[in-house]
Amino acid sequence: MPPPIDGVAVDSTEGPPHGARAGETPALRLFGLLEVVASSYRPFTLQSMVEATGMPKPTVHRMLQQLEGAELLQRQGDGRHYTAGVRLRRLAEQLLVNDTHHGARHAVLRSLVDEIGESCNITALSGDEVVYLDRVETPEPLRFHLRPGSRVPCHATASGKILLAQMGATQRRQLLGHAPLRRCTANTITDLGHLEEELARVRRDGFAMDNEEFLPGLICVAVPVPSPGRAGRSALCIAAQAPVVRLPTDRAPDLLPALRRAARAVGDIEGGSERADAGLDGGRVAQ
Repeated sequence: MPPPIDGVAVDSTEGPPHGARAGETPALRLFGLLEVVASSYRPFTLQSMVEATGMPKPTVHRMLQQLEGAELLQRQGDGRHYTAGVRLRRLAEQLLVNDTHHGARHAVLRSLVDEIGESCNITALSGDEVVYLDRVETPEPLRFHLRPGSRVPCHATASGKILLAQMGATQRRQLLGHAPLRRCTANTITDLGHLEEELARVRRDGFAMDNEEFLPGLICVAVPVPSPGRAGRSALCIAAQAPVVRLPTDRAPDLLPALRRAARAVGDIEGGSERADAGLDGGRVAQ
């Protein structure tokens, strides 16, 4: 057996398992298993992964053990269900933060800050938190400084509400229903029933607000980045944050036209990437 690849042992002594693609190496089969994991929004069992891949149960069991040992997968408390591990989630976040479109997205964010004069973020969901993929600070001396890579609770933030509102009720319960919602300020919504009412309003209006729910004195408004390829669901948000002394809650919706223009621009950047990828054929761009 060859040496492990950064903690993942690769057994090449046996032939390719049933369901594997011709010519795939053991390392690529492990990667293929991670692709199946990434495409599922709910925890999975050994049996469900066997059914999804068509590979023999002993082979899948061994692969899951390898990936769990490398912290790419983790097992839930019942010992039967698996989810993405810390290492795999960090990898996904770093790809989003550092991909080749970061510069283009950052330019959109910089232009938005120049237009509205307040700090702005591009955000995505990571577990039960929102991660800042990019951020441009306002030049105003009074501001809340948060860096790219910062994490905030999804139930207490405008971006988090946008992303939660797109989920089905079952998925939200799986994400939020196993522990009390953390109270960050006196305004934080900590009751699941009240949060569902808030998310219904978000779905109706197409934007979300954080009314001093994460930090005292901080107002935030967020919109989804359009993503036609995801059946109406968005993986990213654009959000603006400001002190309440500069942006009272009744004036926060005034930022929506600028936020939505920026969101469409970021959506065009992401969509252009997908169209370019679809044109690749054997490593060459189709003419």
